[in-house]
Amino acid sequence: MTASPETPRTDRPAAEDRPLFGTLLTAMITVFAEDGSVDLDGTVAVAQQLVDDGCDGLVVCGTTGEYSTMTDEENLSVFRAVKDALGGRVPLLAGTGSNDTEHSRHLSREAEKIGMDGLLIVTPYYNKPTQAGVEAHFRSLADSVDLPIMLYDIPGRTGIPLEPETLISLAAHPNIVAVKDAKADLFAATRVLAETDLLYYSGDDGLTLPWMAIGAAGLIGVTTHVATARYRELVDAVRAGDLATARRINFELEPVVRATMTRAPGAVAAKTILTWQGRLPHPTVRLPHVPLTPAEAALVRADLEGSVLAGTLLETID
Repeated sequence: MTASPETPRTDRPAAEDRPLFGTLLTAMITVFAEDGSVDLDGTVAVAQQLVDDGCDGLVVCGTTGEYSTMTDEENLSVFRAVKDALGGRVPLLAGTGSNDTEHSRHLSREAEKIGMDGLLIVTPYYNKPTQAGVEAHFRSLADSVDLPIMLYDIPGRTGIPLEPETLISLAAHPNIVAVKDAKADLFAATRVLAETDLLYYSGDDGLTLPWMAIGAAGLIGVTTHVATARYRELVDAVRAGDLATARRINFELEPVVRATMTRAPGAVAAKTILTWQGRLPHPTVRLPHVPLTPAEAALVRADLEGSVLAGTLLETID
């Protein structure tokens, strides 16, 4: 694995200026060996590079980490490895969500024992509980640990949203402190921001600027794997009130978001682009994900070759 093409950041905001979980987080991939086994060393190397390039927080074993295709012990082994390597440098959130409350409770308690700094817990998927059921699920989990919890609202995957009234009610729990929003309802979020102390994080890479404009703390991204330093500049510009710079960077990042988030699942595209950048030896994913088809790869490559990342790409797309 080669060094990142981007210059490591040394001017990260002081700790007292950062929200609890940071302002630029990557929902990081889990690196697999070519036989599909978990590559802990490779995963740690990705995590370290992300932090060196400007991330001030990481989500470990979230959706992009393909956690749902991994055994509990595999997930916990990744928590341990990243914690051992980066504990104390940046906040580390463990993805411990499930549609089975007891399963999520087990993973959450184990993540707490390992020493993770917080939990990212997604709305229960497939079951489609009522809002009362969703609230009871989250309250039960929050009562089970002493870690701060970020709720993950992504109805496109779970089938149900977290309604504003549910979020406002859950905000009263001392362990529920943040929301990763991937439903792009800025109006609903404005109400929650106005009526609670919940920290909001954009869960849509391409909407980071508007999210932060209404008060979000920052971004939890996938595209941030391949353009970390550029996203650091975007987030810092918004936080500094320099909207002209933020708009310019936002425009520059549009083809990168298109390449990473619209042509194939984020985990597949991110691993492929990292391989093209010489930062992964191969883009192995686990079923039901499959590698990019030649047609998809050509679209992703075309997007990137017209972007600010063009100079980071190796000549071949094999």
